[in-house]
Amino acid sequence: MLAYIRRVTHPSMDSPFVRACRGLPVSHTPIWLMRQAGRYMKEYRALRERVSFLELCRTPELVAETTVFAQETIGADAAIVFSDLLVVLEAMGLGLTYPTGGPRLTPPLRTVADLDRVRVPDPDALSYVWDGVAATRAELKPDVPLIGFCGAPFTLAAYAIEGGGSRNFRYAKTMMFSEPEAWDTLMQRLVDTLVPYLVGQARAGAQAVQVFDSWVGAVGPDDYDRYVAPYSAALIRRFSEQCPDTPVLHFGTGTAPLLERVKAAGGDVIGVDFHTDFAQARQRLGDTPVMGNLDPIALYAPIDVIEQRAQAILDANGGRDGHVFNLGHGILPETPVDSVKRLVAYVQEASAR
Repeated sequence: MLAYIRRVTHPSMDSPFVRACRGLPVSHTPIWLMRQAGRYMKEYRALRERVSFLELCRTPELVAETTVFAQETIGADAAIVFSDLLVVLEAMGLGLTYPTGGPRLTPPLRTVADLDRVRVPDPDALSYVWDGVAATRAELKPDVPLIGFCGAPFTLAAYAIEGGGSRNFRYAKTMMFSEPEAWDTLMQRLVDTLVPYLVGQARAGAQAVQVFDSWVGAVGPDDYDRYVAPYSAALIRRFSEQCPDTPVLHFGTGTAPLLERVKAAGGDVIGVDFHTDFAQARQRLGDTPVMGNLDPIALYAPIDVIEQRAQAILDANGGRDGHVFNLGHGILPETPVDSVKRLVAYVQEASAR
């Protein structure tokens, strides 16, 4: 494994991105974009013609190349390490493939007995991700922060039980409601796996980490309190106890009814998806830094429309500290690269203090 990098003294810890995560004054509103390295770039598509997705994730040099190229191409204020939420589940004992139509986990966890197949892995089983972080940190410009990440316990549990994506999460929610002890067992194992996984990324050179709860909008407020929040809170608390200088970004989709609950579960920055009014989100979250929240589809619109919609979010923020500009979800395939570049440049120019 490549040598760990001390984060506290790293130059990027005083970058606009990290300062915004801490709610401190910045020279401009920092911007990075979820999935900023991916299929919308022809260079990424060319690379994928040579290597599989999992091979790319497992090869530190390719992780660094992909991550750094994307950040430098669009000029984002931070890079996010190229990986995938689901490699954690593979390390825990599930089969992971990426056929056309989305990832598949096999066999899915449909019964209580199936949980016997799920283990807390030796942390070194995921050390290739840490090596990818370290390789990327070595290639990034010193003043550009690097973000590590993981899936939240609920989202990973939903993937494992459903065997992939889902519209209604029938199997996951059925286990949640009908077998609460089994649900607790699975969620505890996920937390015990994710804490060292995130800590390893921070120690390998990530200046911040993001917890993605991509499917959390599938539950209502009471169920969030009972079946989701305790485990997200445990993950974030335990990570922060070990890496107190590393900001945690907590992002989920469909969280408009849950924002206060997500904040209570933890995180230095709360992500806001594009279904949520940004001004209202800032009011509801108080002094907590906020990330968001341009609709990714806006990037298919003419440049003047992109700029107008970006400006509306900047206006909604009202010049307050603690704003990280981002999309309300990830960049979509076939998004024009020039539009992404212009969005980044516009936010940086229009928000300059």
